[in-house]
Amino acid sequence: MTVDFSVNDKIATLTLNNPESLNAMNPEMYRLLSEYWVEVRDNPDIWVAIITGAPQPDRPAERQVFCAGADLKNAVRRNERDDPGADNYKFFQTQEGLLLNRGLEVWKPVVAAVNGLCLAGGMTLLMATDIRIGSEYSAYDLSEVKRGILPGNGGTQRTARQLPYPIAMEVLLAGKRLTAERAAQHGFINEVVPHDQVLSRAQKYAEELRAMPPLAVRAIKELATRAHNGLPLSEGLRMEGAISAALHHTDDAKEGPRAFAEKRQPVFRGR
Repeated sequence: MTVDFSVNDKIATLTLNNPESLNAMNPEMYRLLSEYWVEVRDNPDIWVAIITGAPQPDRPAERQVFCAGADLKNAVRRNERDDPGADNYKFFQTQEGLLLNRGLEVWKPVVAAVNGLCLAGGMTLLMATDIRIGSEYSAYDLSEVKRGILPGNGGTQRTARQLPYPIAMEVLLAGKRLTAERAAQHGFINEVVPHDQVLSRAQKYAEELRAMPPLAVRAIKELATRAHNGLPLSEGLRMEGAISAALHHTDDAKEGPRAFAEKRQPVFRGR
């Protein structure tokens, strides 16, 4: 198995598990990730997701890799075998094999536990998550330009939206690497923690999010994401008003004020 998937008490955990290739993503991993993100999106018993990478037992903590990006060796072998024009039709199959960072809309919160180097496709995956916890040894780069290619799956689109423009250009045009501290300084990750605490800290964030009213969380994430992606203010305000009106009719929206008045913790059910 190259991606592990489990669900425990409404929290799904996806683990990139290809340690021999530093969790580089091959076609099978992309296929599994696509299936699992759809499961996260569609399963009513999942309220929050965590994405992390399997550790590499033969590497010290400071050389661990969350994800090395695409498996380029595999891609080279595949390109040498393939007819370069055989799959041109796939250019227009825009809904095929959607990923979190390739257009799949998942409004449930996603927490990233970055337990090592986060490179190329690993960084574009990270940019599609919501809360990001980085190991003290984590680092971030998009080095595709050095190989004559570009960072796909949202790399050219999200980087300048999530980093200050000149910093984004360092990363995109020169393939410069951000340390954990610099990534946190620029707000790219939420916090830097000791290496052995990354997953437990991400788990704590996920538990905090699980305790929130899930319908309101999803509505807020969708509205904020669409605004961040360029939705005009007038349309965003209108959309916000419409979704807010719909939320007022949910059981959770009644439970929140009732629990406050009764001085108890609310019990949200996602209804």
